[in-house]
Amino acid sequence: MMKLTYRHAKIEDLHRIVEIYNTVIPGRMVTADTDPVTVESRHAWYYAHDDHRRPLWMIDDEQGQNVGWMSFQSFYGRPAYDGTVELSIYLDESARGKGYGKEILRYAIAVSPDYQVDTLLGFIFAHNIPSLKLFENIGFKEWAHLPDIALMDGERRSLKILGYKI
Repeated sequence: MMKLTYRHAKIEDLHRIVEIYNTVIPGRMVTADTDPVTVESRHAWYYAHDDHRRPLWMIDDEQGQNVGWMSFQSFYGRPAYDGTVELSIYLDESARGKGYGKEILRYAIAVSPDYQVDTLLGFIFAHNIPSLKLFENIGFKEWAHLPDIALMDGERRSLKILGYKI
């Protein structure tokens, strides 16, 4: 079994976070961003995370090589939703298809109570079948389907929200 390690991201990791994130933009499967982002444009996003409530983790493999990152982000920004987070997972191109996603999702579920999180949400494009299957295989259920809400390259895309109760 593979062994991944998780550590809280530091500002020095922001370059790597952006590098990985930008690799998924051209595929139009994972994010609604349509142009690459810059490190500078992600500073506020980085600082919106904290190690105690809304962590941002760097994920390394058994050899100590970074394979990706994961974050908890507040949902909807109102106090009544403090126990609910959007879960984001981004893997380096070389790390995709190796089963890491399953292990990372299990880790997120396991540590959620440590961050006073009782509900995990995944926002996944309806055409991103691999990610939908990954989340569903771990026990996430479809809680919402938002038809044709994104426009990318002239094509309408739907978004699914998958949820998991801890």
